[in-house]
Amino acid sequence: MYLLEELSREYKRISIVGMAKNAGKTTALNYLIEEAMDEDLLLGITSTGRDGEGTDVVTGTDKPRVFLDTGTIVSVPTQLYELADAGLEIIRMTQYGSSLGPILLCRVVDSGYVQIAGPVINAQHIEMCEEMLRLGADLVLIDGAIDRKSIAAPETSDAIILSTGAVLSRKMSKVVEETAHTVGLYRLPCLEDGRERNLLTETNGEQIMLIKEDELVVLDRSTGLGAGKYLDAEIDETVTHVFVPGAFTHSVIADINPKKLKHITFVLKDPTKIFIGATMWNQLRKKGLTVKVLENIPVAAVTVNPTSPSGYMFDHEELVNAMQKAIPDIPVIDVRM
Repeated sequence: MYLLEELSREYKRISIVGMAKNAGKTTALNYLIEEAMDEDLLLGITSTGRDGEGTDVVTGTDKPRVFLDTGTIVSVPTQLYELADAGLEIIRMTQYGSSLGPILLCRVVDSGYVQIAGPVINAQHIEMCEEMLRLGADLVLIDGAIDRKSIAAPETSDAIILSTGAVLSRKMSKVVEETAHTVGLYRLPCLEDGRERNLLTETNGEQIMLIKEDELVVLDRSTGLGAGKYLDAEIDETVTHVFVPGAFTHSVIADINPKKLKHITFVLKDPTKIFIGATMWNQLRKKGLTVKVLENIPVAAVTVNPTSPSGYMFDHEELVNAMQKAIPDIPVIDVRM
């Protein structure tokens, strides 16, 4: 059984997320599209950025183009519609905007290459994916831009496919370490049902909040950035949980007394809010850092690209084996092979 067929049994919306530019995300997308063609699965295809162009508009490097089969439902901005080699039937012009004009919802009537892009607002992406499913798509693939981690949030996708590769580091061990770290973040435990979860979910969740033994304290801060000293002053022996609504970086906790870290649990909306590398994360965990989320998201598969655009490459079999050993319960695929 093909990977995509298995995934389509369990998920309806899958985001493909690259750990870095040139990690092989578009190659992974093409791999899955080819599987869908082989298995007669009808796909919906959209993107949080722009994909399918032959040359990267930022770096000037060559990129894989995106070939779509007849029947595929795809989102195309008006400015890219005429650039398609494929025959596209416009289902409707949506109200969703992009930097390349309004988004057209199209069906491929003659297979060929297409440049794709989608809405810039997550709520609109959710609506568009639902419409693609109503139009008959068996599965919607969302091509995620590297600077839009939010597309991997649980409300946007049912699962993610993580694309990684040699571009991350010249050391294979570092590539494996950072990838396994990212998978681990997506698997952070959810805050258990009970008083604490009820207190957090009953509020709007847009400000830092402290849960004490007998009350919920909402602070006049919507971000943890630069709030370390402020939090250190607020956290006393009665505080059990700290909710941070936005980005969770080292600076959020750098000024908090390490002794206090051992007695509180940080709570985030979801794992996409974390921006801490593997080495620093492990150091903080040793100091007693505990982090839970309100929602996490499954990592359905990991794809690896053993070649870096800088000219070096890893042995593909060695990379796949090392990655599979680090994350043994998730399929690891070298899509170039």
